[in-house]
Amino acid sequence: MKSAPKNRNNRHYSIAVICDAFSLKRDAYYKYHKRYIAKKEVERTVVQLVRKSRRTLPREGTRKLMKSLHHEFQNLHIKIGRDRLFSILRDNELLVRRKKYSSRTTNSYHRFYKYNNIIKDLKINRPNQVWASDITYIRTIKGFCYLALITDLYSRKIVGYDLSDSLELKGCVRALNKAIYNAEDTSKLIHHSDRGIQYCSNIYTQILKRKNINISMTEENHCYENAIAERLNGILKDEFYLDQTFASVVQAKKATKNAIKLYNNKRLHLSLDYKTPNYVHQYAA
Repeated sequence: MKSAPKNRNNRHYSIAVICDAFSLKRDAYYKYHKRYIAKKEVERTVVQLVRKSRRTLPREGTRKLMKSLHHEFQNLHIKIGRDRLFSILRDNELLVRRKKYSSRTTNSYHRFYKYNNIIKDLKINRPNQVWASDITYIRTIKGFCYLALITDLYSRKIVGYDLSDSLELKGCVRALNKAIYNAEDTSKLIHHSDRGIQYCSNIYTQILKRKNINISMTEENHCYENAIAERLNGILKDEFYLDQTFASVVQAKKATKNAIKLYNNKRLHLSLDYKTPNYVHQYAA
């Protein structure tokens, strides 16, 4: 049921006729009309807050919006549950549609030594205990770029990254060196990756060994053993628009830098009790 327009010139029928048609008393109609107007005002305010929030995180989902907008809702005395927020987003075409990605950046057919998976049954309970490395592609009009990422498995923070225009070893090495340089403590650290040639190469593994970082790798054809790193690839593309085709490598690097900054400092994680990776990494007990 909808409310009749407030301006009588815009009504097809008088309030009296409408009430008679629905067997309503006039005071009941006006009470409903008041609730209807208040409801629509709340919806308009919620939509404005969501649009403002998504200027920073354009593909932020409903559950995370509930958390990130909690204080704004309280300050405006808006009481809203997840189901109602979902309904408002759906009615205003603001629901986020997830995408699926499929790419292959791993070449495990090589002569280098492949290490065992030593984190399979490990309980991860602190930052800088396990880093997971992976590579994903970024499109430009001239071809692919390749984003090497190193993620802390406890805090989900991206601790090192590099974007280069080839799958050669240099990009992965730069990402690793950045992570090591920014880390306060790498003692008892494990580096986990797939069995790609970049991570098995002598140059890469020698860096890890010099820093006394233990080496762990997925088993053959078991990509789920590096699921968090691969999930991160999808998040950066799906929520931060790194799935688009960039005009140049320079533009792609700028977008990647901004996406990782927002991911580390602004994006709330369900697995982190709706905290950001940077917060958890910095303040974990």
